[in-house]
Amino acid sequence: MSDKPKLTPEHLQVLYDITGQMISSLDFEVALNNVMDSVMQITKAQRGFLMMSDEVGELRTLVVKGVDEDTLNQEGYSTTIVREVVSSGKVLLTNNAQFDTRFQAGQSIIMRGLRAILCAPMIVKNRLMGILYVDTSMKSGNFTQADSDLLSAVAGQAAVALENARLYTVAVEKGRMERELQMASEIQQALLPQTMPNVGGYEIVPFWEAAREMAGDFYDAFKLADDKFGVVIADVSDKGAGAALLMAVSRTMIRANAYAGLSPRETVRRTNDLIVEDVQSGMFVTVYHSVFFRDGHSFHVNAGHNPPMIYHNTTKTITMLPIGGRALGWEVDNPVQEHPVQLQAGDMVIYYTDGLTEAENAGGEQYGVDRLKKVILTNSQQPAQLIMNRIVEDVERFCAGIPPFDDMTVMIVRYKG
Repeated sequence: MSDKPKLTPEHLQVLYDITGQMISSLDFEVALNNVMDSVMQITKAQRGFLMMSDEVGELRTLVVKGVDEDTLNQEGYSTTIVREVVSSGKVLLTNNAQFDTRFQAGQSIIMRGLRAILCAPMIVKNRLMGILYVDTSMKSGNFTQADSDLLSAVAGQAAVALENARLYTVAVEKGRMERELQMASEIQQALLPQTMPNVGGYEIVPFWEAAREMAGDFYDAFKLADDKFGVVIADVSDKGAGAALLMAVSRTMIRANAYAGLSPRETVRRTNDLIVEDVQSGMFVTVYHSVFFRDGHSFHVNAGHNPPMIYHNTTKTITMLPIGGRALGWEVDNPVQEHPVQLQAGDMVIYYTDGLTEAENAGGEQYGVDRLKKVILTNSQQPAQLIMNRIVEDVERFCAGIPPFDDMTVMIVRYKG
């Protein structure tokens, strides 16, 4: 079973709103206050606060809701639970705090009559940034597993916001625009998956290269259950900071909807409707989203993106997945379709953005689909990473030193059987 957050539609909307608030402003204090307001509203908690680890590793209170900080310190809270979350790095939920055998009830729990407590760590790249904590007294009801999943998801987003704000503050203090752009690029790259999902029988190899400091291309790969995983490749219509922000929103929503158990088609459709509703910039996102199962079965949805290739190992041939759908952000009710494919041992699906096929040489000639097919067929029996290396080398050789005008992203998914 997957341990990823499973969110209700209401919680998904809150997560979407919170993400938009955090990435739309460099004033992270305002964004984090909005986060806590939303968390308090959706969990119906009586009290809540956010603590951040300082330079020496001590937790300090950054935001308090429901009471002021002095009252919180007077009334107390469960330091035992906070320590446990800091130690384990995992969200903790109890609806029976005074008698929960996992920890001994402290004086603060007994005196306030606390029953329901929910606490989640904020972690970036295995580093604890702080914690989110909410609680209620015995008369105020319980928290649900959906509340726990939401707080876990929000804690991850809040941790990224804190890290982004820290990196941005350093750049401002140094007063160098070049460093700001470099740091923004590092932040964006941090949103790309650092490791590929481990589902038996598959090789997954990505390649991503930005034409500028910040890119509009992105890819993603995430485990949905023990026997399946999802992949995404996408291209925002613009470049620079605006495209990077839309990239972050799109990635978050696709993941959230996929983790909620929606089908690939409904994941793309719901993400599209939310982007149409909230993004007024005129930008759009082409997306290809697939879900693969351990037995080689797969489902594919195209939202206006370059159709991926399928290499068929039995016949040593390449076919193209269907063209279809509209890019996300044009209008609601995107008519995307789900295309099933049963892969055989040795088959590969090759995803790419137009930065690859439209890469130009000095004569203005484009690299094209046919050259890509030739490289794949020539190296089809090699490991996926070596095939990726050959593709990148061939594009660079074709362009012969001409700098790229567009981002380039490629992903290979090979079914080993």
